[in-house]
Amino acid sequence: MRQAYLLADQAYEENEVPVGAVIVSDYQIIGKGYNQTERLQDPTAHAEMIALTAACEYFNSKYLPNCTMYVTVEPCPMCAGAMRWAQLSKIVYGAEEPKFGFRRYQPFLLHPKATVVGGIMEEECSALMKDFFKNKRGK
Repeated sequence: MRQAYLLADQAYEENEVPVGAVIVSDYQIIGKGYNQTERLQDPTAHAEMIALTAACEYFNSKYLPNCTMYVTVEPCPMCAGAMRWAQLSKIVYGAEEPKFGFRRYQPFLLHPKATVVGGIMEEECSALMKDFFKNKRGK
């Protein structure tokens, strides 16, 4: 999760919504990403999507059944759907996202065998998001 947090911090520095994600297989990072929707002018350029693409390229496969994604904020429904199709076995996230998080639509978005763990480094991840939006709003 620390590596995902460092990526989220990089997104923050680039004036992107500060979300970072890494995908791990056998204790090795095989995919990573941070939000780049502004840079790429692409609404699908979420940290999770970029990390999924990198991990799939690493294995030359569209499936990641023995992999874990660590992401600083609860994934949105789009990203959760992509995780389902990739058959990720575990998703670990930091801060909850009550407005746009996938849990509002549970249990249909993630793969039925996927394990979900939330609240890892929640304070740090949440503080980064709050600080970003506080600065965006000029308060």
